[in-house]
Amino acid sequence: MSMGNIAFSLAAFIVALGLLITVHELGHFWVARRAGVKVLRFSIGFGRALWKRVAGADRTEYVLAAVPLGGYVKMLDEREGEVPAEELHRAFNRQSLGKRSAIVFAGPLFNFLFAIIAYWLMFVIGLPGIRPLVGEVSTGSLAAAAGIVADEEIVAVDGQTTPTWDAVRQAILSGILDARRVELTLRHGEAPTRTVAMTLDKDFINTIKDGRVLEQLGLAMVQPDLPAVIGSVVAGKVAEQAGLRAGDKILRAADQVVGDWEQWVQIIRAHPGQAMAVEIQRADQTLQLMLTPAVVQEDGQTIGQIGAAAQPPGPVPESLRAVLRYGPLEGLYNATAKTWEMSALTLRMLGKMIIGEVSLDNLSGPITIAKYAGYTASAGLTTFLAFLAIVSVSLGVLNLLPIPVLDGGHLMFYGIEWIKGGPLSEAYQMRLQQVGLVILMLLMSIALYNDFARILK
Repeated sequence: MSMGNIAFSLAAFIVALGLLITVHELGHFWVARRAGVKVLRFSIGFGRALWKRVAGADRTEYVLAAVPLGGYVKMLDEREGEVPAEELHRAFNRQSLGKRSAIVFAGPLFNFLFAIIAYWLMFVIGLPGIRPLVGEVSTGSLAAAAGIVADEEIVAVDGQTTPTWDAVRQAILSGILDARRVELTLRHGEAPTRTVAMTLDKDFINTIKDGRVLEQLGLAMVQPDLPAVIGSVVAGKVAEQAGLRAGDKILRAADQVVGDWEQWVQIIRAHPGQAMAVEIQRADQTLQLMLTPAVVQEDGQTIGQIGAAAQPPGPVPESLRAVLRYGPLEGLYNATAKTWEMSALTLRMLGKMIIGEVSLDNLSGPITIAKYAGYTASAGLTTFLAFLAIVSVSLGVLNLLPIPVLDGGHLMFYGIEWIKGGPLSEAYQMRLQQVGLVILMLLMSIALYNDFARILK
């Protein structure tokens, strides 16, 4: 990844995280103010203040801090300092159990509401995607066993319409988490639809790497033919040593006419360590080169490699494009349903991680999230909105987990207070919060480890 791409991804990550943190803290702030609680500070980020403003009758501090990995709303509270007698009624700790619970719950609630708004905008504007036309089906895969064949279109999964590959992936993921039978409705051209089924066992999810659900099922998208044109060569590798350059078009290799990039790759793979003549077109010249593919072991097979990549493909052909779009009212319904679906999916994934049915390798940290922030931001507004919605749902669900120091931990304390008729002692709450902090640090360490492991692959 170039320095420009890294900078763009970092900027997109900061914008996305800052926006979602602001939404979360705004929930706490807005409900606290309406509950009559005095707010002392509204901070986005931690650490040294980069920008500060004092405003309002309560002289509330609005702060933008140096570390943009969280935020907080500081309220008047007797547990954190002396409170003047005339303002005791505005202290957070003096509020009823219902008001305190509402203030705490409001943060995650605003994250869910933001996700609904983001999904609604995405659905009304229209989310572009690729039609789910099946290309190659891997031999021996689940897709092949189910009877799926090339050139069929997946029009629905479990009765849910799937106009794009992203919709197919999302619908199948629910079945993967439940380790159940998934039904796919297929159509070939103008022929009537037919239904096939795939049964996904509970271990299948741990075979998926880097979100490659379709590939693990044995499904490949229909791709337009990629011309046999060199896009780049790796320094010091066979392609560069033989004299290949970016922009070279491969005409013939090993006495075969080369029609597209796939054929070129197959020829290279089939000739490890064997010298071969290559005819290329460079600008208006036709040149002859000799190269010997390096000998490489891959999945127990000996193949050839030269260290060259294809020229990036052009725009997706109109015949392969699809747009997922709804009207305003239908969009609102589907946005709400999508937010609920993603919340349940996130919770089930976390639950299966806790009981060991899903590998912790699936946890992602800030590096992976920043990478996707940059990718989705460069792909367009609707794609970035979809990213924001998913992350907002994740923040809402994570904050509601019953882990001390999180909103869900505070709600757990209030539940205990309601049951026993009084709060837990401050000392006991402090010990539990220390445990919660250790749990969060452990989870963050695993997520960061996974991030670096993906980079070093």
